[in-house]
Amino acid sequence: MRFFVGLDWASETHAVCLIDQTARVRWRDSVAHTAAGLGALVRRLRRWRRRGPFAIAVERPSGLLVDTLVQAGFEVVPIHPNIVKATRPRYSAAGGKNDPGDAFLLADLLRTDGHRFRPLQPPSDDTRALRTLVRGRDDLVAQRVALANQLRALLERVWPGAARIFADVASPIALAFLARYPTAQSAARLGEKRLAHFLVQHAYCGRRAPRELLARLHAAPPSRLGDGEAEAAGDLVRSLVAVLTPLVAQIQQLRAAIAAALQQHPDAPIVQTLPRSGTVNAAQILAELGDDRRRFVSADHLAAEAGVAPVTHASGKHHGVTFRWACNKRLRFALTTFADTSRHASAWAAAVYQRALGRGCDHPHAVRILARAWVRVLWRCWQDRAPYDLTRHRAAAALAAA
Repeated sequence: MRFFVGLDWASETHAVCLIDQTARVRWRDSVAHTAAGLGALVRRLRRWRRRGPFAIAVERPSGLLVDTLVQAGFEVVPIHPNIVKATRPRYSAAGGKNDPGDAFLLADLLRTDGHRFRPLQPPSDDTRALRTLVRGRDDLVAQRVALANQLRALLERVWPGAARIFADVASPIALAFLARYPTAQSAARLGEKRLAHFLVQHAYCGRRAPRELLARLHAAPPSRLGDGEAEAAGDLVRSLVAVLTPLVAQIQQLRAAIAAALQQHPDAPIVQTLPRSGTVNAAQILAELGDDRRRFVSADHLAAEAGVAPVTHASGKHHGVTFRWACNKRLRFALTTFADTSRHASAWAAAVYQRALGRGCDHPHAVRILARAWVRVLWRCWQDRAPYDLTRHRAAAALAAA
């Protein structure tokens, strides 16, 4: 006899339900998210496996719970939450929801529609390491952007010149400047000679002369704060700088770690040969692409998963094409970032982008169209385990030869 298991993940307890081929519940329980709880779950599932094979349906395809089940040798089948949500009215007209009910729903969905879902194939250790570094860096970058925006908004209100003297308010030189001169009053005696000494002291590598930087500082509107408010603003600027400075340094360290991990990944030569893929962007693509070649059955499947292919709604005379919301958003960000930079190094990519603009698409839409075109190339290279070769890319080669 074959069984089907549904497991509804939660932060503290997990609801589990095991049913047979007739949808009769054979075992239902709640498992604590502890070492003892997960150990008991694995032992109980192993006892049931002696009676017959089964697979385990989950909504979340990652995490400690999933890792525990995979390492224990169980077949885990991820089912997208949108599918579960769309299926729920089949079991309850009132729209009720609870964890044990969702566990049964997952198990029964696996029983009736299991042929539609692929078992989870855990990535290699190289991919897992790269994914951990890349996603951690991306989260820190998001925090840096938020804090930098907060700092820039504050400076625009209390000291506009400090926000404009350097191109990036979160750059090391800008943060060092703000740590030394947090208010307009503290920089009242800043002259060209003193600024030049500051730039040398902090190894400024920009191309702007001290005179030009000082002109930017003085060209901005002057601050109109009273002494009390200026002192309070200076304290806030120091606080934001104190948080941003180590954050920027840690992001740089993670970039070096990503570069080292990327060199250890066997698929790195495939992605890094794409024009302007860089280091971090190539790592972002590989981290989300994974190394299971059977995961995507076609380039169109990959494009849909990456969110660079639109969704079509057609019924009778109605036909509409809309933006794809349900997708791997990290993969979409990685591919669209690559597509946007590639048009500066590939004549073919630039032509695809310009044609999209010519049809009336805005910049984000044109970049997604270009990313979808690159997905076909990437998928073929990935499947063949071959680096990108301009001579084999017929459209790009023909344009280059023209």
